[in-house]
Amino acid sequence: MPCSALRRATNHGPPNEGKRHPLNGCRHVLIAVLACAPLASQPAAAQPPPAQPAPPSPPAATQPAVAQSAPAPPGPEPTAAPFDVQRPEIAQWVEEVVSHDGWSRKAVVALLTEAQPQAKVLEIMSRPLERVAPWWEYRERFITQERIDKGVQFWLDHQLALERIAAQYQVPPEYLVAIIGVETFYGRTTGRYRVLDVLATLAFDYPPRANYFRGELQQFLLLTRENKLDPLTTMGSYAGAMGVPQFMPSVYRRYAVDADTDKKRDLWGSWDDIFASVANYLHEHGWTPGAPVLAETTLDPDPPFQIEPHNLELNETVGSLGAHGVKVAIDVPPDTPAVLVSAEQRDGPAYRVGFHNFYVITRYNVSARYAMTVHDLAAAIAARVHSPQP
Repeated sequence: MPCSALRRATNHGPPNEGKRHPLNGCRHVLIAVLACAPLASQPAAAQPPPAQPAPPSPPAATQPAVAQSAPAPPGPEPTAAPFDVQRPEIAQWVEEVVSHDGWSRKAVVALLTEAQPQAKVLEIMSRPLERVAPWWEYRERFITQERIDKGVQFWLDHQLALERIAAQYQVPPEYLVAIIGVETFYGRTTGRYRVLDVLATLAFDYPPRANYFRGELQQFLLLTRENKLDPLTTMGSYAGAMGVPQFMPSVYRRYAVDADTDKKRDLWGSWDDIFASVANYLHEHGWTPGAPVLAETTLDPDPPFQIEPHNLELNETVGSLGAHGVKVAIDVPPDTPAVLVSAEQRDGPAYRVGFHNFYVITRYNVSARYAMTVHDLAAAIAARVHSPQP
């Protein structure tokens, strides 16, 4: 796409304590039924059911985001009555799960009866994208001295495992650290919402992305059976992302790795599994070892183009950008694929150029701001770790 067509690229709980749920008395029976129901195409993994673990050795932190740039939401609030399983769209979903995945209808209906609609989740998910802060403000929220300091210490605390896994997957360790630092502040805040509640709410009460979240709810059921997770206590974000890396259920099932070979993929309590899963995700999405991620630019005043909104595709080259006055601050071949993204500063417009590895980071979260944040945090942490100064 020619530069003249460019426009600006932007992106972007626990159960109620003390409240008696109608199936609490049958909870262990329900979990047993779910665990024993046969999978249609994949047998359940034979590992002991872990309790919902606390994040391993987390440093103090604040909530980042799975890259919706929202700050940590408050915990779940009392909400409406449970979902009516007779609603046509819910009944249809139940039939699909039962017919495709071999579940007992009784077990699926019982589980949905336990799900509680979350009005707060709908409020957060419905915030207009145009309210996202400009880049300089967004960056200040995430690239703090505390987050850099904690990232350096986190790297040193886990250096052997982190660098071994980074070498295995050919992904620099600073990017593994930075993603974990942005997602959950190095494991401290992995989510305050019950995943079952969130996914059911978004599957049945959030029309803009209902199909996606119905698929994720189905994947969550399969995940709980394979990993022997308790579907009534597994916690995550307001979008249903789980664990230290904040994987959605489908991503968890596809990309999570049992790196410590204990026959379970534990994204809450095993740092080996956590590092390997993030590295595997980036590797599988095409991370290129040694290739650049992001570069600063200079450009002529009043450039003759606008950036295409929401575009993250590498539909330019360094040469085509240069022909329109965009000067890239690193030495790469003119035919290097690139994307120009907005990086607004306090004093006015500014732009950066992302390369293939930048695009790979946006597969983790489809946001230029997220990818720039990960890159900048990774660079700051790596500079400190490799600094000759004490």
